[in-house]
Amino acid sequence: MSIGAGIFLIAIGAILTFAVNVDVQFIDLDMIGYILMAAGVLVVILGIVLAFRKRRTVVTRRQGIDRRTGQPYDTTEHGDNGSAL
Repeated sequence: MSIGAGIFLIAIGAILTFAVNVDVQFIDLDMIGYILMAAGVLVVILGIVLAFRKRRTVVTRRQGIDRRTGQPYDTTEHGDNGSAL
């Protein structure tokens, strides 16, 4: 979703910078366009970094005998360890 938002900001910024030829006295539309394009590039880069970050998965395996029934058990749990590294 952030990659799409970044592309949207880049497109709006490019339209304001290169396609709109309106002279407004109190605001510079070209500068606003460049700022939007720069923000869009940052959002796209951040989105790519977050999408491809390395995730670690913890696998826990437990084996034993149930004390109540005497039956053997073997369980495996998969989960994210929540690490930001």
